[in-house]
Amino acid sequence: MLVLLHTSAVHVPVFDGLRDGDHPSLAMRHLVHEELLARAVREGPEAVAGDVAAVLAEVVADGARAVLCTCSTIADVAEACGPALGVPVLRVDRPMAAAAARHRRIVVIAALQSTLAPTTALIRDEAAGRETELRTVVVEGAWERFEAGDQDGYLAAVAAAVDEVGDADVVVLAQASMAGAAERTRSRVPVLASPRPGLRAAAAAVAASS
Repeated sequence: MLVLLHTSAVHVPVFDGLRDGDHPSLAMRHLVHEELLARAVREGPEAVAGDVAAVLAEVVADGARAVLCTCSTIADVAEACGPALGVPVLRVDRPMAAAAARHRRIVVIAALQSTLAPTTALIRDEAAGRETELRTVVVEGAWERFEAGDQDGYLAAVAAAVDEVGDADVVVLAQASMAGAAERTRSRVPVLASPRPGLRAAAAAVAASS
């Protein structure tokens, strides 16, 4: 069984849809802990490391064969729990970051400031010493729309920010909740989103542990 750790319920139907289309035999369970993101934004991701570890230990005890964290802000602290738990703990954005790191000029777009540091650090890690030019953009007002439940306005704002990117080889949507914006943009620059490749990696981890 794969357990997905979310910090917003909006991810549940997205990943259910991807599972139904790409991995129909994959058994999944969703956990939503919105308070983890709220506290990580206020105090920093390390402030929730203990809580994340406790949540993950519980799901592993309940039979999880792998865990996928879909929140970029807390993904690093979640991933770090894997060795102690004895099961793969994956961050949804690592496969996306690996794909982005093959390019030189990378623009990272986020709706939340706290997402930028872990995302850019991950891309640099995946670049493994290759020369990269990283630029970051925070979409003003987008997160407020997301929190208000205005998903359409949220995605439209993100897509508009992508359309403004010109001098880049690839655009990275730093948050899984942004994935729908990739379908709305008119940009000719390739746009990378994390849900599909992240779930593919997690499904492979479950299969490997069976």
